[in-house]
Formats: sequence, structure tokens, C-alpha cells
Amino acid sequence: MGKNIIAGNWKMFKTNSEALSLVKQLKTKLNKKKTEDTLVIVCPPFTALSKVSEELKNSKMGVGAQNMFVEEEGAYTGEISPAMIKSAGAKYVIIGHSERRRYFKEDEKLINKKIKLALKHKLKVIFCVGETLEERKQNLTQDIIANQIEWGLKGIKIPELKNVVIAYEPVWAIGTGKTATPKQAQEVHAFLRVVLDALYTDGTGKKMSILYGGSVKPDNALGLLSQQDIDGALVGGACLVAKDFWKIIQASEKVG
Repeated sequence: MGKNIIAGNWKMFKTNSEALSLVKQLKTKLNKKKTEDTLVIVCPPFTALSKVSEELKNSKMGVGAQNMFVEEEGAYTGEISPAMIKSAGAKYVIIGHSERRRYFKEDEKLINKKIKLALKHKLKVIFCVGETLEERKQNLTQDIIANQIEWGLKGIKIPELKNVVIAYEPVWAIGTGKTATPKQAQEVHAFLRVVLDALYTDGTGKKMSILYGGSVKPDNALGLLSQQDIDGALVGGACLVAKDFWKIIQASEKVG
């Protein structure tokens, strides 16, 4: 593990002009107060990737895509390849987000293929896992998480893991206003490290960055980020407002 990571998933928000306005505000704040212990990543929609990347070219902020197709090229109308993402200036890609699983029926096999392809093209992966409310109520959280990690990382070698960040996003907390308590989040993050050790070698889990996502806001960020096994956050709604996202970044700096 290195710095804490605070990544913003913009989802289907922000036109190009709105995207530039947001990153300019963030860049101004970062220039005034350097973040020593936090890597900041923004993930705008595909349409704004090039403009945002160009604006942030000489800054320390990273840029990521929110998704990627599972093939390198071809007759796949409307899809985006890893090479296209890289050519737009992005270095990261979110894979396995619950909204992709839910609305687009992405399963573990497809997600695994996407992760392998992204790594082949030297993109860094933010790999999302998480359980639904029904699964949590049935005490299946650990089973679901372990299954998602095992199949999502199937065939991924230890040296490749340095380019994978895991984001635990309980599905019941995404966009609902509900948030896992710091204790609930910490328990799953600690379990994720145990699963990674079992899949690879002892100590693998400790070396990997594991982020929490799910209604992270300025008022709950510090409590979550203070937990021993939480290495940052994948932020949804709050990342769309510069002052709110900045407060979460500052919370990360406090615990860095």
C-alpha cells in the first residue's frame, strides 16, 4: 500500500463544460494545498475524458474511465476499448461496479475478462465488489465477497496485483443515503485481506489498496477513513461538488 486513494466516480453526470469547471476548481484547491498522503483520481464520462485529461496533464490528479468493453476492437457499436481509454489520457478504469452488474448483467466471468484485458493494456484497475441488502440480511456477505474476488481475479498473477485496487461497495449503500458503519466497513475490508492471502500468499492482502464506496460524504468520511484496513474511498454523488469532494480529500489527509 502507498498513499490513500480518493477516487470520484461521476457516473452519467457532467457535460464537457461542466466537467472542465469541476476539475479546474479541484486543481485550484490542490495547487493551494498539496496533498502529501492522498492520490486523487477523477472518473468522468467517456465524452469528457480527453478534455479532463488535458486539463489535468501537469497535475498530480489521476484520470480514470468508468467502464471498458471486453474486446480490443471490432464491430461493437457504442463500446469503448482499453486503447481508446489510454489514447484519451486515462490511466485507470473502474470494473465490476454494481450498476454494471445490475443494469447490464455483467457477471464474474465477464468482469474477469475485462480485468485481464485492462491489465494487458497497462491500465490500472479499480475492481468493485459488494453485496446486496438481501444478501447481507441472509449473512451471505463473506460468501458473496469471497466469490467475487476469487472469480474476478482468476488467472491474475501476483505481480499484476500492483495495478489493481479493490473497492468494497455494499450495493445497499450506493446512492441510497445509507452507509456502512465504520465498524461494518472495517470488518469486510479486513476479511478481504484474508481472502487475498488465501488466494495468493500471506501478506498479499496487506499490500493491496482497498477502498470503501457507498454514500461517502464529508460528514462520514473521517470515521470511515480512520479504520485500519480502509485505504481510501470511491466516491459517488459527493464527488460532483468540488467543495464536498475536497472535504473528503482533506479527511484522507488527516488520517494519512
